[in-house]
Amino acid sequence: MAYQRIHLIINPAAGKDEPILNPLNDIFTPRGVDWQVHLTRKAGDGTRLARQAVEAGAEVVACYGGDGTLMEVANALVGGQVPLGILPGGTGNAMAFELGIPRNLREAAALLCQSETTRAVDLAHCGHRYFLLRAYTGPRAEDVASREEKDRLGFLAYPLAAMRVLANLELVTYRVEVDGTVYEDEGYSCFVFNAGSLGGIARALPDISPSDGLLDVLIVNDQATHPGVLASFLLENKLHAHRRQGRHITVTVDPPQTVWLDGEASGETPLDVQVVPGAIRVVV
Repeated sequence: MAYQRIHLIINPAAGKDEPILNPLNDIFTPRGVDWQVHLTRKAGDGTRLARQAVEAGAEVVACYGGDGTLMEVANALVGGQVPLGILPGGTGNAMAFELGIPRNLREAAALLCQSETTRAVDLAHCGHRYFLLRAYTGPRAEDVASREEKDRLGFLAYPLAAMRVLANLELVTYRVEVDGTVYEDEGYSCFVFNAGSLGGIARALPDISPSDGLLDVLIVNDQATHPGVLASFLLENKLHAHRRQGRHITVTVDPPQTVWLDGEASGETPLDVQVVPGAIRVVV
């Protein structure tokens, strides 16, 4: 049996409306797992609680919540020996999809008890924190997708909301520096990807990997396909964008734009991101 001491960080405000503790008890208790639950209440709790779990002797720290909660928990595990477990609980569950982790809660919990495999996963360092998925500047579908839409439609709420932002998009010039080489590209939005999954079944590009030691920067430069960044499966992964790869990427734009890391606001541009290869291990 892979892990006997599992600490769970749960965001009770996560996107799914489903029982949590009963399914976990059904999986963990018959297998003799010593499991403890910690609830987040405010920003930063995921990191704090995960550090406490490591200090308390957890063999794996698992997260049930959205991408923002997962990012917080991952920040506490950088460079350590304790792996991250993922229990899909958000709206998109992008990292779970990226790594092939079951989207069913019971199946994902059983994986923690049975798997003896972990995967080294890169993180991207930006300012004072790390992120798992992507940094973003530009108009966000998340800002116009209502809670009711997310509850009713799940991930599909985002591409539908993205259609509503098209009328307000304006071209801007992004100055992008990739490993010391400078480019200037016009576009409507900028993404720096560590992992390519956008949640659900959508991917930005099929060959973006969270384990290749590289970041992918995309400047989306076709207004008509901007929603494809959020629902690229509708466009068969055909994306109109400037794409470059590197280990150290900076982005500036005038006027400055808000920076979002895994869906959480994190200041404004300029954006400065460096990849940290194999920063954490994830149970898969």
